[in-house]
Amino acid sequence: MHSPMNSLHIGIAGAGLAGRTLAWRLLRAGCRVTLFDSRQRAELDTASMTAAAMLSPLAELSVSDEVVFQLGRRSMELWPRWVAELAEGGGEPVYFRQKGTLVVAHAPDQSSLDHFSGLLHHRLPEACRAEVHTLDAAALAQREPALAGRFGGGLFLESEGQLANDQWMAVLGREIDRLGVTWHEGQAVDRVEEGRIICASGEYAVDVAVDARGVGSKAQWPQLRGVRGEVLRVECHGVTLQRPVRLMHPRYALYVAPRPDHQFVVGATELESEDTGPVTLRSTLELGSALYSLHPAFGEARVLRLSAALRPALDDHRPAVALRDGVWHINGLYRHGYLCAPAVVDELAHKLLAT
Repeated sequence: MHSPMNSLHIGIAGAGLAGRTLAWRLLRAGCRVTLFDSRQRAELDTASMTAAAMLSPLAELSVSDEVVFQLGRRSMELWPRWVAELAEGGGEPVYFRQKGTLVVAHAPDQSSLDHFSGLLHHRLPEACRAEVHTLDAAALAQREPALAGRFGGGLFLESEGQLANDQWMAVLGREIDRLGVTWHEGQAVDRVEEGRIICASGEYAVDVAVDARGVGSKAQWPQLRGVRGEVLRVECHGVTLQRPVRLMHPRYALYVAPRPDHQFVVGATELESEDTGPVTLRSTLELGSALYSLHPAFGEARVLRLSAALRPALDDHRPAVALRDGVWHINGLYRHGYLCAPAVVDELAHKLLAT
C-alpha cells in the first residue's frame, strides 16, 4: 500500500454509499480524492437514502447466494470498526445496533415463515445454524415485549444488525470534507475513461478513475438495470422495538427497522421497473396496512417520508468490482447495498492502494 504521504489522485464518479465510503477510506490512507455527483449531497431520493440499512446476512440468504452471504459476513466485521473510526473525526455518533432480527408471521401466513425457515436451514453453512433460534410465544415476548400476544412464535437471527443510513451518509460527508476531499456537487458525469472524468463543464485528469454511479453507469455497463425500491418512514410513540422485525407474507416480506426518537423505517417493495416517479398508492397501502397488522398502535403513526429510488442490479444480483477499459467500477449493490458495501469497498480500496 501507499504510505500516508502518497500523492495518488483518485477521481470517483458517484457520491452514493459506495462512492462516498470509498472516498473516505482512500482519504484516510493519504490519497487525493476528487468526488463528482450529479446531485447535491443532502438530496433524499437516492438509493443510498431510500433504504432501511438492515445488516441481515442470514435473512438475505433466503433470496441470495453464498457470495452475497460471505460479503455480508465480512461486512458485519467491518461495520462496527468503521462506525468507531468515523467517530474519531469528532462527528456525531452513527446509530448502529447488532441485537439480531426477529422474523414473524400471522397465523394464516405460517407457511411463509416455515418456508423461510426451511430455506435458511438448507442454505446456511452448518457452523452458522446455531445463530438461528426458534422461539415460542413466550420467548418471542421476552425478546420483543411490544409483540407479546400478537404472534405464536418466530425466529431470532442473533448475529444481525442495523445502521441509520441517513446518519452514516451525513456524517461521512462531513468527515471527507474535513479530510480534504474535492467535491463537485451537482456535476453530472457524462463519461468515465482511463485517467479522466468527463463532465459537461470539462474534463478532469486523475491518476485512477472509479465509476460508482449505480444506475447512472448504465451507458458504460449495459448489463446494469434499475430495480425500484420504496420506503416509508414513520414516527410512532406507541411502539418500542429493540431490533428489526420481518413480517412474512405470501406476496412480500415487510421489514420494520427501529431508529432513534421513536422513528421506524418500513419497506417491502422490490419492483422490476425503472420508473423514477413518486411512491404509488398501492405500495403506500400495502406498506401501511402490513405495518398496522404488526401492531395496531402504528395506526396513529405520523408519516414522515415516502420515497422511491432505483437500486442498481446485475443479472446475478451480486455486487461487482471490475476493471473495464482502464476504469475501476463498483456497482450492482442491488438490495444488498448496506449489507455488502464495506466488504466491496474494502476490496476495491486495497486494489487501488496497491497500484
